[in-house]
Amino acid sequence: MINGGYTSRSGTLPFRFKPSFRQIHQRLVMPRLNRPDVVLLLATATLIGLGVVMILNASYFYGQEHYHDPFRFLRKHLAYLGVGLIAAAAISRLRLEWYERATYWILAFSFLSLVLVLIPPIGVVRGGARRWINLGALSFQPAEFAKIALVMYLARSIVRKREHMGEFVRGILPHLVIVGLAVGLILRQPDFGTATILLMLLILMLHAGGARFRQLALLGLAGVPFVIYEIFKAHYRTQRLLCFMDPWDYSQNCGFQLVQSLIAFGSGGISGVGLGDSQQKLFFLPEAHTDFIFALVGEELGLWGVVAVLVLFAIVGIRGFRIAIRHPDPFASLLAFGLTLVIMLEAVINIGVVTGLLPTKGLALPFLSYGGSSLIGTMLQIGMLSALSRMTG
Repeated sequence: MINGGYTSRSGTLPFRFKPSFRQIHQRLVMPRLNRPDVVLLLATATLIGLGVVMILNASYFYGQEHYHDPFRFLRKHLAYLGVGLIAAAAISRLRLEWYERATYWILAFSFLSLVLVLIPPIGVVRGGARRWINLGALSFQPAEFAKIALVMYLARSIVRKREHMGEFVRGILPHLVIVGLAVGLILRQPDFGTATILLMLLILMLHAGGARFRQLALLGLAGVPFVIYEIFKAHYRTQRLLCFMDPWDYSQNCGFQLVQSLIAFGSGGISGVGLGDSQQKLFFLPEAHTDFIFALVGEELGLWGVVAVLVLFAIVGIRGFRIAIRHPDPFASLLAFGLTLVIMLEAVINIGVVTGLLPTKGLALPFLSYGGSSLIGTMLQIGMLSALSRMTG
């Protein structure tokens, strides 16, 4: 090397490989300022570790019975976890400017994928819903990544319009249109649970960004008829509502899963029946390794296990909101708030469903439930929070 150039037999070439690579690296990757939030990462790692154990525990007999492979779901979960860890580690080193500049590109890709999933040759139907894009051996749910894209969009747009957030037309309406379009596409899949989370995210981020409470309250009231219409438009949603009100009367059909979940919690008692000794996973609780995995935590680890999981989620929420409060940049602060909010809303709704406090919705429990797109999406959110925590000191 002579002055950054590459020396060959014919002389020095004009290309400067090392400086150009360094320049790209400096533009993308933040310098080593501070450590990431260690408490946040430890709580996340504990939840992930518990998730691996519970997925093996819950899916062992199911995999053996249906696929003649007891470790099928564990292997796939570990593969998704590996992808999520690599993606989270990479994104945790990116500069804040990258998140802001890439926002609209990510949003555009998200909308494109939400449209593509509705096209029959591309979108895959599972359980009566078209939510997955088929990529050969792999598939992914666009709605999981749309949540991240919309958080980034809302954070950037609200900050840019912060002087007009008190106005409905200039402050609230543009965000309502964008999120409304995404919600409309997601409802076509259909995915009522994710659509509900996005609407809650919109209201709460607008409020955090300075929108007037009165306007948001009126907006929420105006949306009530729409929610009622969506519930009664689909017969299965009406059935879920009836089952939620009295699951024991429907214990042999639509209330079966919730009843089995409540039996699991009741069987666990204070200290649980012991890790691996669940009876509900033996084909009583349908697909216990997915949305209802929290019920197995209650059965095998008892009240102490349930409280431990709740405490861990509380730590994740507290540390995430702490990053939002302490970050000096308005965009980063609102971004951290939105990312944390998505994780906490999913956790609260899933736990509410499994314990019978909310009507049944198909939402995974972050970090614990089996599901590749959900796990990778949540890991990306933790990676972004980790990056933002490096700048808060």
